[in-house]
Amino acid sequence: MRERALGVLKRVTGTFGAFTPGQKAVTLFGIVALVVGGVLFANWASTPAYAPLFSNLSSTDASAIVDKLTSSGTPYQLTDGGATIMVPQSQVYDLRLKMSGQGLPAQSDTGYSLLDKQGVTTSDFMQNVDYQRALEGELDKTIKSINGVQAATVHLALPPKDVFATDTQKPTASVLVTTSLGRTLSPDQVQSIVHLVAASVVGLDPNQVTVADAAGNVLSTGNGQTVSTGGSQRNQQTTEYEQRMNDALQQMLTSLVGPGHAVVKTTADLDYDQTETKTQTYVAPSPSTPPLSQSTNTESYTGTGGANGGVLGPDNIQVPVGAGGGSYSHSTNTQDNAVGMVTQTRNSAPGNVRRMSVAVLLDATAAKNVDLAQVQKLVSSAVALDSTRGDTIAVSAMPFDQSAAQQAKQTQANADKAAGQAQLMSMAKTGGMALVIALLVLVAWRASKRSRRANLTEGENAALDRIQAVLDKRQTPAVGDGSGGPAALESADAGPTPEQLAVEGRQREIAALVEQQPDEVAQLLRGWLAERRS
Repeated sequence: MRERALGVLKRVTGTFGAFTPGQKAVTLFGIVALVVGGVLFANWASTPAYAPLFSNLSSTDASAIVDKLTSSGTPYQLTDGGATIMVPQSQVYDLRLKMSGQGLPAQSDTGYSLLDKQGVTTSDFMQNVDYQRALEGELDKTIKSINGVQAATVHLALPPKDVFATDTQKPTASVLVTTSLGRTLSPDQVQSIVHLVAASVVGLDPNQVTVADAAGNVLSTGNGQTVSTGGSQRNQQTTEYEQRMNDALQQMLTSLVGPGHAVVKTTADLDYDQTETKTQTYVAPSPSTPPLSQSTNTESYTGTGGANGGVLGPDNIQVPVGAGGGSYSHSTNTQDNAVGMVTQTRNSAPGNVRRMSVAVLLDATAAKNVDLAQVQKLVSSAVALDSTRGDTIAVSAMPFDQSAAQQAKQTQANADKAAGQAQLMSMAKTGGMALVIALLVLVAWRASKRSRRANLTEGENAALDRIQAVLDKRQTPAVGDGSGGPAALESADAGPTPEQLAVEGRQREIAALVEQQPDEVAQLLRGWLAERRS
């Protein structure tokens, strides 16, 4: 085994010793590259994958946890400005249990776990304060789970309950949120925060929740209005409505006069007031509908004798009446019929258009054959203008200033031309570098070939001379000479034996090999000479 290993080592050493200086340098460089790559790959493969241990930590908790990890020799990484601690993924759960056993992070004990510390001697006031703190801590954790929220602080104003008070104060809340770097909360997310807080506190109206960010911007006022970073929600909705109108009209006019030859500006006054209308209508009953109630009163009187006496006259003297009898009849019918009543309640949605103004400006050079009255009619129909509510429209044709457009077009053309030239130069440079590299490789190859032919040692030259002498003695063609062949051999000896023919065939093969592959034959001779020297 040892001799075999020594033999392999000798062959490798001999082969390396037969290399040219350039080949030795390339071989050494490859070996070094393989070693360095192997070391780097081993380091990368041995590096553990890191996972978050705790996130959104305060500076106090992060410092305490880092001290514990350093004392235990556990590797860690700090990210998110020190608020997140990364540890090897295989140790995450064990480290969390250990840190929790040591009370870290300390500020995690802010929710309902505060109520666990209450005892029998805790006063009523302290119980209410702890309950409020616990509720605020739970709301903090809930709001933090929203995407984009890094930290949150909730303050609740809960008025004390008084049994004998008739007019009690309502609870209010304020929320301060800190978003991640480069993130802003959408109006829907702000509304979700408002309703989460309102639904978590008994008697809290969503209109009594105020939300602000760490930059001091009010995201939701106490009256329930959501405020975006770019202005009020009403202004944002108005801008979106005007933009939709402008885009629709611009697309229609572009088809008429071409791109860049029409400008449209729409101004809308939207009504965001919420109104409620109630209407009551009484409907007459149908004849076939039975009455609710009905009563009939009938009186009848008949008489045969004259009446005695009469009406008292002056001085209390009774005036006699005429004799004779009469009849009396009276009938009363009372009927209560059902009357139908229809009550209709309508709530108007905010965002109705109070008034709209549209201005259209056309390029006079492109709108020479365009009827402005027809354009005004089309635009009025497209945006549903109503003259009764005061809508206005103005359509004009004026020459546009094309200097800026022409300058921009020329600039774009110059930029495209410069980009094409740069690309062409880059391709030329790449092709030139490739040609130079190919020429250098060709020159190096031819130089190495010549050097391999010229850098033969004295022993190798002597060996080649001996081979040439043997070939000359046997009347074979010289090494590297294409002359001669079977005819020359036959002329030298008219009656060769079979053994001589076999030897002559091998010699011809050697001569042809030396002629066709001189570099390989020289390399083979170097290897033989290296083995003999060893």
